[in-house]
Amino acid sequence: MLLKTSLRSFFAHKGRMALSLVAVVLSVAFVSGTLVFSNTATSTFSKLFAATASDISVQPPKPADDDQQAGDKPSTVSVSLAQQVAAVPGVKTAVGQVMVGNAILVNPATNKLVGPTTGAPTLLGNWTDTPRNPVKITSGHVPQNSGELVLDADTAKKAELGLGDKLRVDNAGGQHPYTIVGIATFTTTNPGAALAFLDTPTAQQVLLGEQAYTSVEAFGDGSRSNDQLKADALAKVGAGYQVKTAAEQKDENTKSIGSGLNFMKYAMLGFAGISLIVGGFLIINTFSMLVAQRTREIGLLRAIGGSRRQVNGSVLVEALILGVLGSTLGVAVGLGVAVGLIKLMNAIGMDLNAGDLEIGPDVFVAGYAVGILITVIAAWIPARRASKIAPMAALRDHGTPAEARSNIVRTITGLVLTGGGAALLVLAGSAQKASTGGQYLGLGLLLTLIGFVVLGPLLATVVIKVLGALLPALFGPSGKLAQRNAMRNPRRTGATAAALMIGLALVIGSSVFSSSAVTSASAQIDKSVGVDYIISGGRTPVTTDMMDAVKRTPGIDHITTQEAFNHTKVQLPGGQSARTNLTAVPTSFFGTDFHPTVTAGAVDSVGHGSLGIGETFAKDHNLKVGDRLTVDYGKGRTQTLPVGVVFEKGGLLGDGTFVGLDTMTEVVPAAEQPPVWTFFAKASSGTDVAKTLTALEDALKQYPQLSVKDQAGYKELVQSQINTLLYLIYGLVGLSITVAVLGVVNTLALSVVERTREIGLLRAIGLSRRQLRRMIRLESVVIAVFGAVLGTGLGLAWGITAQRVLRDQGLGTLSVPTTVIAVTLVSSVVIGLVAALVPAFRAGRMNVLAAIATD
Repeated sequence: MLLKTSLRSFFAHKGRMALSLVAVVLSVAFVSGTLVFSNTATSTFSKLFAATASDISVQPPKPADDDQQAGDKPSTVSVSLAQQVAAVPGVKTAVGQVMVGNAILVNPATNKLVGPTTGAPTLLGNWTDTPRNPVKITSGHVPQNSGELVLDADTAKKAELGLGDKLRVDNAGGQHPYTIVGIATFTTTNPGAALAFLDTPTAQQVLLGEQAYTSVEAFGDGSRSNDQLKADALAKVGAGYQVKTAAEQKDENTKSIGSGLNFMKYAMLGFAGISLIVGGFLIINTFSMLVAQRTREIGLLRAIGGSRRQVNGSVLVEALILGVLGSTLGVAVGLGVAVGLIKLMNAIGMDLNAGDLEIGPDVFVAGYAVGILITVIAAWIPARRASKIAPMAALRDHGTPAEARSNIVRTITGLVLTGGGAALLVLAGSAQKASTGGQYLGLGLLLTLIGFVVLGPLLATVVIKVLGALLPALFGPSGKLAQRNAMRNPRRTGATAAALMIGLALVIGSSVFSSSAVTSASAQIDKSVGVDYIISGGRTPVTTDMMDAVKRTPGIDHITTQEAFNHTKVQLPGGQSARTNLTAVPTSFFGTDFHPTVTAGAVDSVGHGSLGIGETFAKDHNLKVGDRLTVDYGKGRTQTLPVGVVFEKGGLLGDGTFVGLDTMTEVVPAAEQPPVWTFFAKASSGTDVAKTLTALEDALKQYPQLSVKDQAGYKELVQSQINTLLYLIYGLVGLSITVAVLGVVNTLALSVVERTREIGLLRAIGLSRRQLRRMIRLESVVIAVFGAVLGTGLGLAWGITAQRVLRDQGLGTLSVPTTVIAVTLVSSVVIGLVAALVPAFRAGRMNVLAAIATD
């Protein structure tokens, strides 16, 4: 009986359920599509690694934590190690391999980079014949002397290169010209990398600078397991080396690939999460209105013996049907989302086959769990409310107003949550540490959001009365009716506006944060940077030839370099140790080229044998000017230096530690010093900065890997990097706003059905179709603007607090994007008008007499 009643009710209102179904489908589609894409990508690479991994790989020892890797030189093993591994019982073949990712390929004819530019690596190595080579020569021959190179077919095709063409390899050792003598095609999936091969002696000399290998790959004869081979190899070569079986290599590489895909995976799950939250409001509203319209029906069911449990169950069964149907469609649509993601990854260089989708049980479990749970939970609230309606009250009234006690509880709960959230935001903004402030901010954000949702009905009554005050004067009876209709059911209005509020709060909050970041960075550059040009090496370190080319450019006064030692160990005066990022800079770095704000000491002391430290580092370790620290550069090279200056926190130079280049050179030989990745140039006095920039770009044309920016260009680069994240957030928000618009449409459509008789009576007493449509449009606009006002208030609070939390990490200047706020408010009016089009059209077409006769 319960199931029969639920099925009849569901199919009787299937049109009203359609928009809620769309919300469920979107949510499930993003969850299932993301999982299918992630599973497919991981499976594809796992197959590649399984097919090409050696039985055991012998690699250099892991460097000690306190050892600095000299330059960008990779770790190596000796040539004799290959002979030792080959002598291990059960090893059939042992091949010394050279493979590095610290070089680039350049087409000398065009001076353009060859290979991926979107994150995938460019790998160069020696050509070896192994039982599981990932590529095979399909044109030409293997490299046989120092002037020959083999290029992979995919890269050759994209760069329009072929046999006999010239190709240059650039690395820290300089520029090395080659002729392409072979094209190699992948035997398995191409992961998107560019591969180039040299003969072994040339690869060792050019890529390593010594007769060595980066690893030894061994293949067994089948007489022993890989684990046995690993144990025997360790016994033969010593425990200092890393020895990994094929399974361990596969797991390590797959994990590495998985971490690279995690950003996209979590971004897509973010889409799903937001659509779930917003879709929940839509489902709550849909079932609330359906229950309200069926109040008399529920009363009859109760009167003929139906229990509260049965009434509650009837509504939940309808939600279950909606959840199952939406989840099924969502999983199907998710396959399309996965194919779209695969095509997107292929467009940026990765090679995945959309025909090999990996659809595991987790896709269906997650899809159905998400779709069914969110729908049933969202429908439980109105179902519970429906079951509480007394039979006689339901038969007497077509809808029962919310209990006064319920409103009191809601108001108190909402005020407590909002007040608590606001207090946490205040604590976050005044916190001394960003980590503490971030925790307060996250919790405050959550509480204020929930508080506003809970207070929505109370706020609707007050805010809409203010927002709609001009409607009667501007639009006459239509405006007055629209205002009252929006206030008639505050709970419904609040839930409808909440969906829009979430999206717009994210827009405003993100815009305040990004605008503050860009403004702060620009202010710091203007205040602290005295150089005119920033030259970055990108994936390869800067060479002396590059710096010489800059020095020779007319209009350049001098250049400034910096060498960074990451995570350097420092011994404090009390004997404790701490880690810091240490940068060695020349004497002209401070005072001439950079002007940091100082809290204590003298900035020129860094060039005279002292250390410069950040204010946060100083406070964390109770350091002051004059304290002596022992810097450990690795490999037993240490230096005890006094603190000469403390830099103000939140500055452009961050919270690192600085030492004079001459001071560092006293104990660290040139071969062990880190490479230069970025350097700076200062224009001569009176020089036209723009013209000199053009001259610099011309002088560095043969180095396409270099990025040359003046201060204005660097500011634009910072803004573009921030905007990349902002556009992702806008994408998330766009989805939530889309679902929110569906919610407004659904609410208005069901509201029109609910008020059919009322609309007929209004038409009968003289309200024209035009006035009726205007009334519904104005009601929609008021609801949308109400959501936008709440969203703007929340977004401003979140964004301003985030800036305060990060004020000492570089976001020292608050910037409120008034244009974005204005556009958001205007957009809410447009959203309201668009959402009302279909409901207003349907209301205008109602037959007056039929509408009056509706029960």
